[in-house]
Amino acid sequence: MLVTACLLPSALSDLFAQSQDSGKITLADRHGIRIALLQTALDEEELGSIDRLLHAIRRGRVEVVDELSVILSNN
Repeated sequence: MLVTACLLPSALSDLFAQSQDSGKITLADRHGIRIALLQTALDEEELGSIDRLLHAIRRGRVEVVDELSVILSNN
């Protein structure tokens, strides 16, 4: 059985904004990026969001954490 996944149209920009606010990217976020990169129809804005997020991680402004959700861990 093949399971396919797709992202909501604003998912990458929302992910970028959330990671900038929290300073973290989670397991679920990383999975979402992986799915986005495997899709063939990413536009320039979406690719730019991924590039900016990876740049923030490299610069240490965003930390990769082993949590399922930043929202759940902040409560």
